[in-house]
Amino acid sequence: MSQKRFEGRIALVTGATRGIGRAIALQLAREGAHVIAAGRTQGALEELDDAIKAAGGVATLVKLDLRKAGEVDALGPTLFARWGRLDILMASAGVLGPLSPLGHVSDADWSEVIDINLTANWRLIRTLDPILRKSDAGRAVFLTSGAAVRPRAYWGPYAASKAGLDALVKSYADEVANTAMRVNLANPGATRTGMRSKAMPGEDPMTLPTPEEQAAKIIELALTSLTANGDTFDYARRR
Repeated sequence: MSQKRFEGRIALVTGATRGIGRAIALQLAREGAHVIAAGRTQGALEELDDAIKAAGGVATLVKLDLRKAGEVDALGPTLFARWGRLDILMASAGVLGPLSPLGHVSDADWSEVIDINLTANWRLIRTLDPILRKSDAGRAVFLTSGAAVRPRAYWGPYAASKAGLDALVKSYADEVANTAMRVNLANPGATRTGMRSKAMPGEDPMTLPTPEEQAAKIIELALTSLTANGDTFDYARRR
């Protein structure tokens, strides 16, 4: 691993308390970024902060519920007041939602999946775009899924939310094509996380890559040398 590739960069990571988001936050901090770690659980944020400090990194903790529009909308102005810019957005938060026939999905479950996986990312784009453009090389990476392009029975809400996310992010990438920003999607594929275990309870998790392995690839999309824009980087391990 190259040393301190993100020295001096300001990076916001959503979904930073678990799974791939946590691994991304820790690796960015280890490589020199000041990580703004956002998540819903204070205790898990503090545990991440301890791990980042132990690795020699620096973090700012933000207790954030992506379902609450006001909290998301306040992010841009708050970060601008403190740092004046944002160099990296790693939008890692997501929920699986119910795996059931569409006719059995409740209003509440549908709304939660769409609110977190799709609407919250639109709100993040809206509030953070002005400060990402103030960076000399703003980078935004959104985690997607193969379900966006290969939907299957019982995965309707999740697949719809990720397909919507793909369209949203590619539209945003086209909007910033003539700027110093680069916006891309990353599909980590099946990974040894709690979400995967919930989706595939009979699967042997030891056959899957770890969040740390996938995070090591994904953070390269935040490098200032990256030229790709509007692309989907597929890191799924094919069997």
